[in-house]
Amino acid sequence: MKIAIGNDHAGTEYKVTIVEYLKSEGIEVINYGTNEEASVDYPDFVHPVAKDVDATNVDFGILICGSGNGVAMTANKYKNIRAGLCWTKEITELTRQHNNANIVCIPARFTSQAQALEIVRTFLETQFEGGRHLNRVNKIPSCI
Repeated sequence: MKIAIGNDHAGTEYKVTIVEYLKSEGIEVINYGTNEEASVDYPDFVHPVAKDVDATNVDFGILICGSGNGVAMTANKYKNIRAGLCWTKEITELTRQHNNANIVCIPARFTSQAQALEIVRTFLETQFEGGRHLNRVNKIPSCI
Protein backbone atom coordinates (compact mmCIF):
# COMPACT_ATOMS: atom_id res chain seq x y z
CA MET A 1 0.00 0.00 0.00
CA LYS A 2 1.14 3.54 -0.78
CA ILE A 3 -0.16 6.67 0.95
CA ALA A 4 0.43 10.37 0.35
CA ILE A 5 0.31 12.59 3.42
CA GLY A 6 0.18 16.35 3.75
CA ASN A 7 -0.13 18.78 6.63
CA ASP A 8 0.16 22.38 7.61
CA HIS A 9 1.85 23.74 10.74
CA ALA A 10 -0.98 22.56 13.02
CA GLY A 11 -0.49 18.96 11.92
CA THR A 12 3.28 18.52 11.97
CA GLU A 13 3.48 16.50 15.20
CA TYR A 14 0.49 14.40 14.16
CA LYS A 15 2.07 13.67 10.80
CA VAL A 16 5.28 12.45 12.42
CA THR A 17 3.32 10.04 14.63
CA ILE A 18 1.14 8.83 11.74
CA VAL A 19 4.10 8.32 9.38
CA GLU A 20 5.94 6.29 12.04
CA TYR A 21 2.85 4.10 12.46
CA LEU A 22 2.35 3.62 8.71
CA LYS A 23 5.99 2.70 8.14
CA SER A 24 5.84 0.22 11.03
CA GLU A 25 2.97 -1.44 9.16
CA GLY A 26 5.07 -1.69 5.98
CA ILE A 27 3.13 1.06 4.19
CA GLU A 28 5.04 3.29 1.80
CA VAL A 29 4.53 6.97 2.58
CA ILE A 30 5.05 10.02 0.40
CA ASN A 31 5.39 13.07 2.64
CA TYR A 32 4.19 16.31 1.09
CA GLY A 33 3.65 18.07 4.40
CA THR A 34 5.67 20.66 6.18
CA ASN A 35 8.11 19.48 8.81
CA GLU A 36 8.04 22.83 10.58
CA GLU A 37 5.65 24.50 12.99
CA ALA A 38 5.94 27.94 11.37
CA SER A 39 2.74 29.11 9.71
CA VAL A 40 2.26 27.88 6.12
CA ASP A 41 -0.55 27.83 3.57
CA TYR A 42 -2.31 24.45 3.69
CA PRO A 43 -3.27 24.37 -0.05
CA ASP A 44 0.43 24.10 -0.91
CA PHE A 45 0.49 20.74 0.85
CA VAL A 46 -2.97 19.53 -0.17
CA HIS A 47 -2.59 19.83 -3.93
CA PRO A 48 0.26 17.28 -4.29
CA VAL A 49 -1.65 14.75 -2.16
CA ALA A 50 -4.90 15.25 -4.06
CA LYS A 51 -3.10 15.05 -7.41
CA ASP A 52 -1.46 11.74 -6.43
CA VAL A 53 -4.76 10.24 -5.25
CA ASP A 54 -6.64 11.61 -8.28
CA ALA A 55 -4.09 10.06 -10.64
CA THR A 56 -4.09 6.78 -8.65
CA ASN A 57 -0.34 7.10 -8.00
CA VAL A 58 -1.17 6.20 -4.39
CA ASP A 59 -3.92 4.17 -2.74
CA PHE A 60 -5.10 6.84 -0.27
CA GLY A 61 -4.31 10.27 1.10
CA ILE A 62 -4.13 11.69 4.60
CA LEU A 63 -4.42 15.43 5.25
CA ILE A 64 -4.03 17.21 8.58
CA CYS A 65 -4.68 20.82 9.54
CA GLY A 66 -6.14 22.65 12.53
CA SER A 67 -9.84 22.14 11.78
CA GLY A 68 -9.60 19.71 8.86
CA ASN A 69 -11.98 21.92 6.90
CA GLY A 70 -9.47 23.79 4.77
CA VAL A 71 -7.70 20.66 3.60
CA ALA A 72 -11.00 18.91 2.88
CA MET A 73 -12.36 21.85 0.88
CA THR A 74 -9.18 22.08 -1.17
CA ALA A 75 -8.90 18.35 -1.87
CA ASN A 76 -12.55 18.07 -2.86
CA LYS A 77 -11.96 20.45 -5.79
CA TYR A 78 -10.49 17.48 -7.67
CA LYS A 79 -13.01 15.45 -9.67
CA ASN A 80 -12.07 12.00 -8.39
CA ILE A 81 -11.43 12.98 -4.79
CA ARG A 82 -13.78 12.17 -1.94
CA ALA A 83 -12.08 13.73 1.08
CA GLY A 84 -13.88 13.14 4.36
CA LEU A 85 -13.42 15.19 7.50
CA CYS A 86 -13.15 12.67 10.33
CA TRP A 87 -12.87 13.25 14.07
CA THR A 88 -14.21 9.95 15.47
CA LYS A 89 -13.84 6.29 14.62
CA GLU A 90 -17.54 6.05 13.81
CA ILE A 91 -17.51 8.94 11.34
CA THR A 92 -14.40 7.48 9.75
CA GLU A 93 -16.12 4.11 9.26
CA LEU A 94 -19.13 5.76 7.64
CA THR A 95 -16.94 7.94 5.43
CA ARG A 96 -15.35 4.81 3.98
CA GLN A 97 -18.40 2.51 4.05
CA HIS A 98 -20.94 4.92 2.57
CA ASN A 99 -18.88 7.55 0.72
CA ASN A 100 -15.86 5.55 -0.46
CA ALA A 101 -13.58 8.35 0.75
CA ASN A 102 -10.08 8.18 -0.67
CA ILE A 103 -8.61 10.93 1.52
CA VAL A 104 -9.09 11.27 5.26
CA CYS A 105 -8.87 14.79 6.73
CA ILE A 106 -7.97 15.04 10.40
CA PRO A 107 -8.57 18.12 12.59
CA ALA A 108 -5.45 18.31 14.75
CA ARG A 109 -6.88 20.95 17.08
CA PHE A 110 -9.94 18.81 17.86
CA THR A 111 -8.44 15.33 18.18
CA SER A 112 -5.64 13.83 20.21
CA GLN A 113 -2.75 12.05 18.52
CA ALA A 114 -4.17 8.75 19.80
CA GLN A 115 -7.52 9.56 18.19
CA ALA A 116 -5.75 10.53 14.96
CA LEU A 117 -4.02 7.15 14.86
CA GLU A 118 -7.34 5.39 15.49
CA ILE A 119 -8.87 7.40 12.63
CA VAL A 120 -6.05 6.38 10.27
CA ARG A 121 -6.26 2.70 11.27
CA THR A 122 -10.04 2.71 10.86
CA PHE A 123 -9.83 4.49 7.51
CA LEU A 124 -7.39 1.94 6.13
CA GLU A 125 -9.20 -1.11 7.54
CA THR A 126 -12.76 -0.14 6.50
CA GLN A 127 -14.08 -1.16 3.10
CA PHE A 128 -16.60 0.60 0.89
CA GLU A 129 -19.95 -1.21 1.11
CA GLY A 130 -20.98 -0.48 -2.47
CA GLY A 131 -24.57 -1.55 -3.15
CA ARG A 132 -27.05 1.27 -2.61
CA HIS A 133 -24.16 3.65 -1.87
CA LEU A 134 -22.46 3.16 -5.25
CA ASN A 135 -25.09 5.10 -7.20
CA ARG A 136 -24.81 7.99 -4.74
CA VAL A 137 -21.01 8.04 -4.86
CA ASN A 138 -21.11 8.03 -8.66
CA LYS A 139 -23.20 11.23 -8.56
CA ILE A 140 -20.66 13.17 -6.46
CA PRO A 141 -18.43 14.50 -9.27
CA SER A 142 -21.36 15.67 -11.39
CA CYS A 143 -22.57 19.26 -11.27
CA ILE A 144 -26.16 19.63 -12.45
